[in-house]
Amino acid sequence: MTLENKISQLFQMDEATWTRHANPWSVWTRNTVLPLLILGIWSRIWLGWWSLLLVAVALLWNWVNPRLFAEPETTDNWASKAVFGERVWMNRDTIPVPARHQTMPNILTTVAAIGTGFVAWGVIELDIWITLFGVALIYAGKLWFLDRMVWLYEDMKDTNPEYQSWLYSPK
Repeated sequence: MTLENKISQLFQMDEATWTRHANPWSVWTRNTVLPLLILGIWSRIWLGWWSLLLVAVALLWNWVNPRLFAEPETTDNWASKAVFGERVWMNRDTIPVPARHQTMPNILTTVAAIGTGFVAWGVIELDIWITLFGVALIYAGKLWFLDRMVWLYEDMKDTNPEYQSWLYSPK
């Protein structure tokens, strides 16, 4: 089982949740989780232990976000295809992905993970520049990863009827 599958199980992502998460509003607003989390941790200097409430709100938002938005009217867009690509990537143990797609997602995940280290260092030290550098690495890695997931989905959508069924547009 891939790490992504374990994370999906942790977040209790069922078919309905994945469908709702394919709504572009879900994809784009999910980018607010990191700034909220940073603000929550940073606010410890102003709020003390109450800052944990902001951290909890950020974590709750991370869980609620894929469930909050309606099923999209169309999935023929970049954000929806990025979500589909993530699902294809998660399923790579069952349906292998082409060799050209096997390395870059891991590199980009590593970039984002390195960024997470810088963010942690920055918020512990209350250093805005280290924090912002980490944020830049996280977003660069994650958004580039999502772009690669669109490419992966486009390459794989015709290999499996389930993958094809995810893409729909209004008639």
